[in-house]
Amino acid sequence: MKIAPSFASSLLTFVIACQCSWGQQAEEIRYLSSADQSQQPAVFYAPPADATVPLVVALHSWSGDYKQNTHQAIEAWCVQNGWAYIHPNFRGPNVRPEATGSELVVKDIVSAVEHAKQTVPIDPSAIYLVGTSGGGYGALLMAGRHPEIWAGVTAWVPISDLTAWYHECRQAKRHYFNNIAASCGGAPGESPEIDQEYRKRSPLTYLANAKEVPLAMNAGIRDGHEGSVPVSHSLLAFNEVAREEDRLSADEIRYFVKQAKVPAHLQADISDPSYGEKPPLFRRTSGNATVTLFDGGHELIDTAAIAWIHAAHQARYAPGNDSTN
Repeated sequence: MKIAPSFASSLLTFVIACQCSWGQQAEEIRYLSSADQSQQPAVFYAPPADATVPLVVALHSWSGDYKQNTHQAIEAWCVQNGWAYIHPNFRGPNVRPEATGSELVVKDIVSAVEHAKQTVPIDPSAIYLVGTSGGGYGALLMAGRHPEIWAGVTAWVPISDLTAWYHECRQAKRHYFNNIAASCGGAPGESPEIDQEYRKRSPLTYLANAKEVPLAMNAGIRDGHEGSVPVSHSLLAFNEVAREEDRLSADEIRYFVKQAKVPAHLQADISDPSYGEKPPLFRRTSGNATVTLFDGGHELIDTAAIAWIHAAHQARYAPGNDSTN
């Protein structure tokens, strides 16, 4: 996706200017989930619209819920531009079986999209998904579980393999391994049934289904050192949707993870002003997928996320693109 420097600059100005008024026009709602016919909470902005409008679905982090403010800059941008926005709860923090990539979670998110479509004239070919950390995990999971919904998915510092993350967190003495075990019924290897829960709830199990979805994975190159999710999760997710010749090798991924640097043979100059003071250090694109490692840790760069969604949306109208027909 090509992002104009002038657009990136205006985004930065917008984010700085609106920090004191984020979220003022979105409302807390309840919507019906097809998972169990329960009323689920969300934050929702329904713009006044006579014609169809795009929709952004934002997913909260691992320990967060629908009231989290991580994506408020994205919400504010949607409000300013007349886009619909929904931030569902999808069973809250990932600390129990009902959450953490469960069937309830998947249906809650699909039902959030359906609620938006029933409330506002949503363009069904312009529905975008964004998530950070545990929300990035959810975004990758939904890209694989329901690729037909999304015009674009951008996942920031995501988890892609729960078994791997369990062991990584346990080794690093991060409490998240207890959350994963509580959600999946125990530790990996304790029983075939438990191992199946880890597979069922992991994005890597489904991502091959998302090869036709515009997909952007982003991670700070020092994540796993300064944060909780090693960059291997983004790189392995990319490999699942990339052409064989574009995949990263196990040795390359190991170097990224251990050294928090780009291998010499993969270094290149990358210009993308939407990342501001944390520029991309490595980027690879294959088909519809792009992975970017930037100069940072476990974090979202909201200007870059907005710029990517905007560019993905603009690409639908490019000459020769028949997706708008």
